[in-house]
Amino acid sequence: MKKSLFIFLIGLCSLTSCLDDILDKKPLDIISDDVVWNDPVMIDAYLAQQYMLTTVFTNEASDYIESWSAGSPVDGKWEIHTSEHGYGPLIINNIADEGKGGWEISGNAGSYKTGKLNIDGGFLEWWEYPYYIIRNLNQFIERGPDSPIESEVRTLRVAEARFIRAFNYFSMVKRYGGVPLITKAASLDDPEEVLYPKRNSEKELYDFIISEMDAIAEDLIGTTDFGRPTKWAALALKSRAALYAGSIAQFGSMQLNDLLGIPQSQASDYYQKAFDASQAIINSGVFQLYDQDSDKSLNFRNIFIKKRNSEVIFAKQHNYVDALAGGGNTWGYDFCQRPKPHGWNLGMGNTPYLEMAEEFEYIDGKSGKLDRKAIQEGLWSMEELWGNKDPRFFATIYTMGSSWRGGIVDFHKGLIGGDGKLYENDGEGYEGINALGDQNINAGNFGTGFGVMKYLDENVDIGSTWSNSGTDFIVFRFGEILLNYAEAAFELGKTGEALNAVNQIRTRAGITTKPSIDRQSIRHERKVELSFEGHRYWDLRRWREAETTLSQSFSGLRYILDFNTRKYKLIVLEDIDGVNTPPRFYKQNYYFPITLKRTGANANLLENPGYN
Repeated sequence: MKKSLFIFLIGLCSLTSCLDDILDKKPLDIISDDVVWNDPVMIDAYLAQQYMLTTVFTNEASDYIESWSAGSPVDGKWEIHTSEHGYGPLIINNIADEGKGGWEISGNAGSYKTGKLNIDGGFLEWWEYPYYIIRNLNQFIERGPDSPIESEVRTLRVAEARFIRAFNYFSMVKRYGGVPLITKAASLDDPEEVLYPKRNSEKELYDFIISEMDAIAEDLIGTTDFGRPTKWAALALKSRAALYAGSIAQFGSMQLNDLLGIPQSQASDYYQKAFDASQAIINSGVFQLYDQDSDKSLNFRNIFIKKRNSEVIFAKQHNYVDALAGGGNTWGYDFCQRPKPHGWNLGMGNTPYLEMAEEFEYIDGKSGKLDRKAIQEGLWSMEELWGNKDPRFFATIYTMGSSWRGGIVDFHKGLIGGDGKLYENDGEGYEGINALGDQNINAGNFGTGFGVMKYLDENVDIGSTWSNSGTDFIVFRFGEILLNYAEAAFELGKTGEALNAVNQIRTRAGITTKPSIDRQSIRHERKVELSFEGHRYWDLRRWREAETTLSQSFSGLRYILDFNTRKYKLIVLEDIDGVNTPPRFYKQNYYFPITLKRTGANANLLENPGYN
């Protein structure tokens, strides 16, 4: 480890105020293993480093540690900013059927959207870094029991390390299927079969994750500790992982000498595990759906803004201090996602599709799907168009007329003047009203007419810097657990339990409950409740629905303001992703490529089907 460990610890400790404790102990060029494993402060710093590096805390974007490994402070700052500080968390939502990017997708991330992912891999890779993290965690798990930390704390820290290791394996198995399962820290003296391991099966990975959570749950803190994994976080990971395994068994197939897939006969076993883990959290009484505000839209927004509320099981905590410049732990989600003029460049890092807006029902339970022909005839007020929608719509999405910081969001793109003339260019207008609203000035053709409100705190003035958002990112929340429970219950034939769980979600949302339940209703509720939280892409893959759902054209909505009535002419923007770059998802994309680089370095790694 030596010097590279020192570099990571210096970066880590600038976030944790432990730097002085470390610098007092040894020269700057080397920190030996003996110092690390005999100093409680260093041991905690070492574990905290693994929290920092784990991909869940940037919601599926791994580029932020690229230059840390090279020890470059300049590049390191940029890499952290493109992921942890805002841009990275947007990508996973933009490649699902929720929406598209508000500006051009960075690098090769678009290959996931357009079906062009190939043997060279792409933006969502998670392989070298997790194995680096896993090696560190394996070393911690092996050496931690002999460290001078107090016995009770030592047991807790080792359990935390096993949780992080399992979470990294979960991040890998949902990408690649079976991967090498390494639970001991390797050294250069190990035999070739250890240094060049074969892939374990997808089933073995899921079984390992589930068994690890069973083994450590009671060693973790049983109350709420939002910044560290608790017993409930372990059960939440088990709930999610077992649900994924159950649906892969039910809807997937066995491939590649059984390295991919899970036998269909075992689907019920995994659903039962997901059901039991979810039920344990539900019955604990520790967590409840957040339901404190009479305004149902405000109530739903506050789930993601109010820290440590009753729904949060595990969260990546942030403050308002820059991670690099000020030793803090902030991020820039607000900066990338807010509407203009309060966000960076165009704002709207995610721009929801019209189809996503239509997923939100009306409060009486009627479908939210619009009559596309009818809405393009005549003029419409926003109340006529969106009135009586599911309150979660207004808490999740902003569009023309949405309230924002004492004003409204203005998406109009075109103005019909009092003279009947259509004005369409910036700078043109009629009696002081510009042809373009704020959101469309210099916006090109990237927008859909919608932005994402979820996680945005309009009471915070972020200024003009990336890193000025203290909103926590929720990894596990009670709402997801109820939906996991509902899905597992339904697949086990427990329709009453499934219906009750879904209706709890709907009651909190402020819409009518359902009299009966089916699979599509559960999936619909999950899409709406968990939208733009990084779930949808992975859900479609595990249900094996992505080939259909992610291979269709999506729409946006153009608002043209009528000067005389102050209503809007509406134009549905078909093929909003572009006719030359339509969304595509192919059968092989249910698993990412191992990549030519990795199979070339280790001949024991078999490539996934469709990438040779």
